[in-house]
Amino acid sequence: MVASDTFSQIILGLVSIVSNFISALSGGGAGLIQLPALLFFGLPFSKALATHKVASVALGLGASIPHLRNHTLQRNFVFLILVSGIPGVLLGAYSASILPSDFSTTLLGLLTLVLSFYSINNKKLGESRRRYSIGYLRILIGAFGLFFIGFLNGYLSSGTGLFVTIWMITIFNLSFSIAIAYTLILVGIFWNGIGAISLSLSGSIIWKYIPILILGSIIGGYFGASFSLIKDSKFIKVVFEIVSFLVGISLLIKAFL
Repeated sequence: MVASDTFSQIILGLVSIVSNFISALSGGGAGLIQLPALLFFGLPFSKALATHKVASVALGLGASIPHLRNHTLQRNFVFLILVSGIPGVLLGAYSASILPSDFSTTLLGLLTLVLSFYSINNKKLGESRRRYSIGYLRILIGAFGLFFIGFLNGYLSSGTGLFVTIWMITIFNLSFSIAIAYTLILVGIFWNGIGAISLSLSGSIIWKYIPILILGSIIGGYFGASFSLIKDSKFIKVVFEIVSFLVGISLLIKAFL
Protein backbone atom coordinates (compact mmCIF):
# COMPACT_ATOMS: atom_id res chain seq x y z
CA MET A 1 0.00 0.00 0.00
CA VAL A 2 2.82 2.38 0.91
CA ALA A 3 4.73 1.46 -2.25
CA SER A 4 1.61 2.00 -4.35
CA ASP A 5 0.98 5.43 -2.78
CA THR A 6 4.63 6.42 -3.27
CA PHE A 7 4.43 5.38 -6.92
CA SER A 8 1.28 7.47 -7.46
CA GLN A 9 2.98 10.48 -5.84
CA ILE A 10 6.00 10.13 -8.14
CA ILE A 11 3.82 9.81 -11.24
CA LEU A 12 1.70 12.82 -10.25
CA GLY A 13 4.83 14.85 -9.59
CA LEU A 14 6.18 14.11 -13.07
CA VAL A 15 2.79 14.81 -14.64
CA SER A 16 2.60 18.11 -12.77
CA ILE A 17 6.04 19.21 -13.98
CA VAL A 18 5.26 18.40 -17.62
CA SER A 19 1.74 19.88 -17.63
CA ASN A 20 2.80 23.11 -15.93
CA PHE A 21 5.87 23.47 -18.16
CA ILE A 22 3.55 23.37 -21.18
CA SER A 23 1.08 25.70 -19.49
CA ALA A 24 3.82 28.24 -18.76
CA LEU A 25 4.69 28.20 -22.46
CA SER A 26 1.16 28.55 -23.79
CA GLY A 27 -0.58 30.62 -21.11
CA GLY A 28 -2.91 27.88 -19.91
CA GLY A 29 -3.92 24.27 -20.28
CA ALA A 30 -2.24 22.60 -17.29
CA GLY A 31 -5.48 20.78 -16.57
CA LEU A 32 -5.31 19.10 -19.97
CA ILE A 33 -2.78 16.62 -18.54
CA GLN A 34 -2.96 17.06 -14.77
CA LEU A 35 -6.73 16.72 -14.40
CA PRO A 36 -7.02 13.40 -16.32
CA ALA A 37 -4.10 12.06 -14.26
CA LEU A 38 -6.00 12.75 -11.03
CA LEU A 39 -9.08 11.08 -12.50
CA PHE A 40 -6.94 8.09 -13.49
CA PHE A 41 -6.00 7.62 -9.83
CA GLY A 42 -9.66 7.23 -8.95
CA LEU A 43 -10.71 10.70 -7.80
CA PRO A 44 -14.28 11.80 -8.61
CA PHE A 45 -14.35 14.69 -11.07
CA SER A 46 -15.33 17.33 -8.49
CA LYS A 47 -12.49 16.31 -6.15
CA ALA A 48 -9.98 16.07 -9.00
CA LEU A 49 -10.93 19.55 -10.24
CA ALA A 50 -10.72 21.09 -6.75
CA THR A 51 -7.32 19.48 -6.10
CA HIS A 52 -5.99 20.64 -9.47
CA LYS A 53 -7.27 24.17 -8.86
CA VAL A 54 -5.42 24.53 -5.56
CA ALA A 55 -2.21 23.19 -7.08
CA SER A 56 -2.52 25.48 -10.11
CA VAL A 57 -1.91 28.53 -7.90
CA ALA A 58 1.68 27.33 -7.52
CA LEU A 59 2.13 27.56 -11.29
CA GLY A 60 1.82 31.33 -11.05
CA LEU A 61 4.36 31.41 -8.22
CA GLY A 62 6.89 29.39 -10.19
CA ALA A 63 6.35 31.31 -13.42
CA SER A 64 6.50 34.72 -11.73
CA ILE A 65 10.21 34.46 -10.86
CA PRO A 66 11.66 34.61 -14.42
CA HIS A 67 9.13 37.23 -15.59
CA LEU A 68 9.53 39.51 -12.59
CA ARG A 69 13.30 39.24 -12.92
CA ASN A 70 12.93 40.56 -16.48
CA HIS A 71 10.51 43.34 -15.40
CA THR A 72 7.86 42.02 -17.79
CA LEU A 73 4.74 43.44 -16.14
CA GLN A 74 3.36 46.98 -16.33
CA ARG A 75 1.37 48.36 -13.42
CA ASN A 76 -1.56 49.58 -15.54
CA PHE A 77 -2.21 46.12 -17.01
CA VAL A 78 -1.73 44.46 -13.61
CA PHE A 79 -4.32 46.79 -12.11
CA LEU A 80 -6.75 46.27 -15.02
CA ILE A 81 -6.62 42.46 -14.85
CA LEU A 82 -7.07 42.35 -11.08
CA VAL A 83 -9.77 45.01 -10.74
CA SER A 84 -11.78 43.78 -13.74
CA GLY A 85 -11.31 40.05 -13.33
CA ILE A 86 -11.63 39.38 -9.61
CA PRO A 87 -15.28 40.57 -9.32
CA GLY A 88 -16.07 38.27 -12.25
CA VAL A 89 -14.34 35.35 -10.51
CA LEU A 90 -16.35 35.95 -7.33
CA LEU A 91 -19.62 36.19 -9.24
CA GLY A 92 -18.76 33.06 -11.21
CA ALA A 93 -17.89 31.11 -8.07
CA TYR A 94 -21.26 32.05 -6.58
CA SER A 95 -23.11 31.17 -9.79
CA ALA A 96 -21.45 27.75 -9.91
CA SER A 97 -23.45 26.70 -6.89
CA ILE A 98 -26.82 27.53 -8.44
CA LEU A 99 -26.42 27.11 -12.22
CA PRO A 100 -25.76 23.98 -14.35
CA SER A 101 -22.34 23.88 -15.99
CA ASP A 102 -22.77 21.45 -18.91
CA PHE A 103 -23.97 24.10 -21.36
CA SER A 104 -21.24 26.55 -20.36
CA THR A 105 -18.59 23.83 -20.56
CA THR A 106 -19.72 23.04 -24.11
CA LEU A 107 -19.68 26.72 -25.02
CA LEU A 108 -16.24 27.19 -23.46
CA GLY A 109 -14.94 24.18 -25.41
CA LEU A 110 -16.24 25.58 -28.69
CA LEU A 111 -14.85 29.04 -27.96
CA THR A 112 -11.45 27.55 -27.07
CA LEU A 113 -11.38 25.78 -30.43
CA VAL A 114 -12.22 29.13 -32.03
CA LEU A 115 -9.19 30.62 -30.22
CA SER A 116 -6.95 28.01 -31.79
CA PHE A 117 -8.27 28.59 -35.31
CA TYR A 118 -8.27 32.37 -34.81
CA SER A 119 -4.57 32.27 -33.95
CA ILE A 120 -3.80 29.93 -36.84
CA ASN A 121 -5.56 32.22 -39.33
CA ASN A 122 -3.83 35.36 -37.99
CA LYS A 123 -0.21 34.70 -38.90
CA LYS A 124 1.11 37.90 -37.31
CA LEU A 125 -0.87 37.67 -34.11
CA GLY A 126 1.29 38.45 -31.10
CA GLU A 127 4.31 39.43 -33.21
CA SER A 128 3.71 43.14 -33.78
CA ARG A 129 5.98 45.64 -32.03
CA ARG A 130 3.57 48.52 -32.64
CA ARG A 131 1.79 49.84 -29.56
CA TYR A 132 -1.83 50.95 -29.63
CA SER A 133 -2.88 54.21 -28.06
CA ILE A 134 -4.61 52.97 -24.91
CA GLY A 135 -7.68 55.19 -24.81
CA TYR A 136 -10.64 54.99 -22.46
CA LEU A 137 -12.75 53.00 -24.91
CA ARG A 138 -10.09 50.33 -25.34
CA ILE A 139 -9.63 50.13 -21.56
CA LEU A 140 -13.41 49.77 -21.11
CA ILE A 141 -13.61 46.99 -23.71
CA GLY A 142 -10.60 45.27 -22.16
CA ALA A 143 -12.11 45.51 -18.68
CA PHE A 144 -15.47 44.11 -19.78
CA GLY A 145 -13.81 41.16 -21.51
CA LEU A 146 -11.66 40.41 -18.46
CA PHE A 147 -14.72 40.55 -16.21
CA PHE A 148 -16.50 38.00 -18.42
CA ILE A 149 -13.45 35.73 -18.57
CA GLY A 150 -13.13 36.05 -14.79
CA PHE A 151 -16.75 34.94 -14.47
CA LEU A 152 -16.01 31.85 -16.56
CA ASN A 153 -12.92 31.19 -14.43
CA GLY A 154 -14.92 31.22 -11.21
CA TYR A 155 -17.88 29.37 -12.74
CA LEU A 156 -16.07 26.54 -14.53
CA SER A 157 -12.78 26.54 -12.57
CA SER A 158 -10.59 25.63 -15.55
CA GLY A 159 -9.70 26.41 -19.15
CA THR A 160 -9.88 30.23 -19.11
CA GLY A 161 -6.21 31.24 -18.93
CA LEU A 162 -5.93 30.87 -22.70
CA PHE A 163 -8.71 33.44 -23.10
CA VAL A 164 -6.88 36.02 -21.00
CA THR A 165 -3.77 35.50 -23.11
CA ILE A 166 -5.52 35.99 -26.43
CA TRP A 167 -7.61 38.88 -25.07
CA MET A 168 -4.54 40.83 -23.95
CA ILE A 169 -2.91 40.20 -27.32
CA THR A 170 -5.97 41.25 -29.33
CA ILE A 171 -7.01 44.31 -27.34
CA PHE A 172 -3.62 45.68 -26.30
CA ASN A 173 -1.39 44.24 -29.06
CA LEU A 174 0.98 42.49 -26.64
CA SER A 175 3.34 39.74 -27.74
CA PHE A 176 2.52 36.15 -26.82
CA SER A 177 5.32 35.95 -24.26
CA ILE A 178 4.25 39.17 -22.50
CA ALA A 179 0.54 38.29 -22.52
CA ILE A 180 1.33 34.84 -21.12
CA ALA A 181 3.29 36.46 -18.28
CA TYR A 182 0.19 38.41 -17.19
CA THR A 183 -1.95 35.28 -17.43
CA LEU A 184 0.40 33.03 -15.47
CA ILE A 185 1.06 35.46 -12.64
CA LEU A 186 -2.23 37.33 -12.21
CA VAL A 187 -4.69 34.64 -13.25
CA GLY A 188 -2.57 31.86 -11.81
CA ILE A 189 -2.01 33.40 -8.39
CA PHE A 190 -4.93 35.78 -7.80
CA TRP A 191 -7.87 34.52 -9.88
CA ASN A 192 -7.11 30.85 -9.24
CA GLY A 193 -6.29 31.62 -5.62
CA ILE A 194 -9.82 32.90 -5.07
CA GLY A 195 -11.23 29.82 -6.79
CA ALA A 196 -9.01 27.58 -4.68
CA ILE A 197 -10.24 29.19 -1.45
CA SER A 198 -13.83 28.75 -2.58
CA LEU A 199 -13.29 25.08 -3.43
CA SER A 200 -11.38 24.41 -0.22
CA LEU A 201 -14.43 25.48 1.79
CA SER A 202 -16.46 22.76 0.08
CA GLY A 203 -14.16 20.05 1.42
CA SER A 204 -13.53 18.54 -2.02
CA ILE A 205 -9.73 18.80 -2.00
CA ILE A 206 -7.58 15.67 -1.65
CA TRP A 207 -4.83 17.19 0.48
CA LYS A 208 -2.41 14.25 0.31
CA TYR A 209 -1.75 15.05 -3.36
CA ILE A 210 -1.33 18.80 -2.88
CA PRO A 211 2.37 18.94 -1.80
CA ILE A 212 3.68 16.96 -4.79
CA LEU A 213 1.40 18.82 -7.21
CA ILE A 214 2.53 22.17 -5.84
CA LEU A 215 6.19 21.17 -6.13
CA GLY A 216 5.64 20.04 -9.71
CA SER A 217 3.74 23.24 -10.53
CA ILE A 218 6.52 25.46 -9.20
CA ILE A 219 9.26 23.53 -11.02
CA GLY A 220 7.30 23.22 -14.27
CA GLY A 221 6.14 26.84 -14.14
CA TYR A 222 9.62 28.19 -13.48
CA PHE A 223 11.32 26.29 -16.29
CA GLY A 224 8.42 26.80 -18.70
CA ALA A 225 8.47 30.56 -18.11
CA SER A 226 12.26 30.67 -18.42
CA PHE A 227 12.07 28.75 -21.70
CA SER A 228 9.38 31.08 -23.07
CA LEU A 229 11.67 34.07 -22.53
CA ILE A 230 14.34 32.65 -24.83
CA LYS A 231 11.98 31.46 -27.58
CA ASP A 232 10.48 33.71 -30.25
CA SER A 233 6.77 34.52 -30.56
CA LYS A 234 6.28 32.17 -33.52
CA PHE A 235 7.27 29.13 -31.47
CA ILE A 236 5.08 30.17 -28.51
CA LYS A 237 2.19 30.88 -30.89
CA VAL A 238 2.33 27.33 -32.26
CA VAL A 239 2.37 25.89 -28.72
CA PHE A 240 -0.63 28.09 -27.84
CA GLU A 241 -2.56 26.86 -30.90
CA ILE A 242 -1.89 23.20 -30.13
CA VAL A 243 -2.77 23.52 -26.45
CA SER A 244 -5.93 25.57 -27.05
CA PHE A 245 -7.11 23.04 -29.65
CA LEU A 246 -6.57 20.13 -27.26
CA VAL A 247 -8.18 21.98 -24.34
CA GLY A 248 -11.22 22.74 -26.50
CA ILE A 249 -11.60 19.08 -27.44
CA SER A 250 -11.17 17.96 -23.81
CA LEU A 251 -13.83 20.41 -22.61
CA LEU A 252 -16.31 19.13 -25.21
CA ILE A 253 -15.61 15.56 -24.16
CA LYS A 254 -16.13 16.53 -20.52
CA ALA A 255 -19.45 18.22 -21.35
CA PHE A 256 -20.89 15.20 -23.15
CA LEU A 257 -19.69 12.45 -20.80
